[in-house]
Amino acid sequence: MRPTARAIALAALGLPPALLPALGAVRLWIVWPVFLGLLTLALAADARLSPRRGQLAATVELPGAIAIGERGLARLTLRAPWRLPVIVAVDLSDRLVAQPRLHGEASLEGGVLTCPLLAKRRGRVAVERLWVRYTGPLGLIARVVVIEVGREVLVVPDTRPVRAAALRFEAERNAGAGQKIERYTGDGSEFDSLREHVHGDDSRAIDWKASAHHKRLVARQNRAERNHQVVLAVDTGRLMAEPLAGVPRLDHAATAALLLGYVSLRTGDRAGLAGFDSRLGLWLAPRSGLGAFQALQRGAGRLEYSSVETNFTLALTTLGARLTRRSLVVVLTELVDTVTAELMVENLSRLARRHAVIFVAMQDPGLAALAAAAPRDLRAMNRAVVAAGLLRDREVVLRELAQRGIHALDASPQRVQARLINTYLEIKRRELI
Repeated sequence: MRPTARAIALAALGLPPALLPALGAVRLWIVWPVFLGLLTLALAADARLSPRRGQLAATVELPGAIAIGERGLARLTLRAPWRLPVIVAVDLSDRLVAQPRLHGEASLEGGVLTCPLLAKRRGRVAVERLWVRYTGPLGLIARVVVIEVGREVLVVPDTRPVRAAALRFEAERNAGAGQKIERYTGDGSEFDSLREHVHGDDSRAIDWKASAHHKRLVARQNRAERNHQVVLAVDTGRLMAEPLAGVPRLDHAATAALLLGYVSLRTGDRAGLAGFDSRLGLWLAPRSGLGAFQALQRGAGRLEYSSVETNFTLALTTLGARLTRRSLVVVLTELVDTVTAELMVENLSRLARRHAVIFVAMQDPGLAALAAAAPRDLRAMNRAVVAAGLLRDREVVLRELAQRGIHALDASPQRVQARLINTYLEIKRRELI
């Protein structure tokens, strides 16, 4: 218990009566003890009439799961013997963004407050305890009650882009009569259908046996081969734990990997998932069918943040040994400069001798802004020079990867997903897998 600002203000009002005897009004000395006694009685009455700790109860309802970067809500229900204004501070895990104090009411029926839950990282997070502050009916005494909660909720990768892609795919399939597959028709080596030969078609596409049977020129319609293996290799090392646009790079990478996994499964390929830092950790062998997407989601939720440096030699060598057939390997990682990227480039080049490889890195918009900002002082100029140097190093590494036959992508988190899907579709169209 502690006095409120109102109680302190009332106590300050007693200062003039206490000074009366010193100013010559000796007979008015009784005013001060009377005032002090009344104030003490008021404080005691307010403390007596306010609810005890055991009379205040709280329940907390949490969502089943929260996606990284997505806003969830915790529903707090506070019960008291009568209607009671309260101020609530919620203790959250360090993986959740701290929230300001909540203002509301507790009542016999149960007053409801909502606390936003915004996750900074994946994993299990908790609403640990509630600090409930309330005052007595006179507003002179404040009590603070600590209610232990200990309720947990799981933070999972953000699947909103995947759900949006699924909805777009279904809408196009219903309205466009196979619009997705049409993208591959005419390219590739897998037979799709026969159609009448028209002027301007490649004469090499004519099926002479079918033309003799139908007594007119008939052309073969091909499409890109399906049932390829797509392996999504996500770096979980130290650099991937750094935040980018408020979300760790690892979670941006997991979302992009899930989106590509969904698209590859819908187009008839097999998708697998790997996680690596100093060694190859998580490994999900490529599987086909949309049922495999649930396994990809669970696997992405198991990608843990690591504080160790990434060992590309050991991790990519182990990954290559597990791939028994030519595959499309998508490596989602991060680079700093040309010196630290040397081993990464060498091992990616070795992997690209047997497999098609896509290298994916995510740009930091803040770095580009620093490099482009006008230098207003010496410190700003130093920052701009360092940022420009880092950007040049990235360009050098990306050019070297492209020269070695690796499809290198470097885009912001908002654009990397679309570019990754387009690169995958282009590789399929050109049958590079």
